[in-house]
Amino acid sequence: MSVQERKQRERAQRERLIVATARELAEKQGWDAVTTRQLAERIEYSQPVLYSHFRGKREIIGAVALEGATEMAVAIRAATAAVDGPRARVTALAYAYLDFAERNPAVYDALFQLDGGLTYASEETPAPLKDAFAALLESLGEVAGEGVEPGLFTEVFWAALHGLVTLTRAGRLLPEDVERRVELVVDRLTVL
Repeated sequence: MSVQERKQRERAQRERLIVATARELAEKQGWDAVTTRQLAERIEYSQPVLYSHFRGKREIIGAVALEGATEMAVAIRAATAAVDGPRARVTALAYAYLDFAERNPAVYDALFQLDGGLTYASEETPAPLKDAFAALLESLGEVAGEGVEPGLFTEVFWAALHGLVTLTRAGRLLPEDVERRVELVVDRLTVL
């Protein structure tokens, strides 16, 4: 292994450490606790080292979001692959989405609430974000209904799930009614 390859590997490891540490800190204490000073202390590197990887917190949030998008896509695909039939797939998708948001609130915020400097819904959208949407589209496209564009239907269904997550987390919806809400969203929005 050349010196250059070793340096690239070490740089990539440092970057993964920064992202993992930011994510852990955000999940435990919230995004306000994630500062370059706090991260530098925790990973035992100087702040200039952090800035050699990321221009600031915004880019770190973006990196966490991209990692989270990949994980969300995997979770949704695993959940939908484990069941048969369109209704079962859509229901599994909804629960996988809600579960991901509940288990990873800081990552969910990085993906959908905070400014991580990422571009959504355009040609410049990073591949992990496109893949997370594709994971939704794979199951939702088949239940969109005649004459309904599958991508548009997926956006509307996703918006409904996002609304459920956001309102439940804010205490605006009772968590014990989640099953009834999922059933209603699946029944009313899908053509089965």
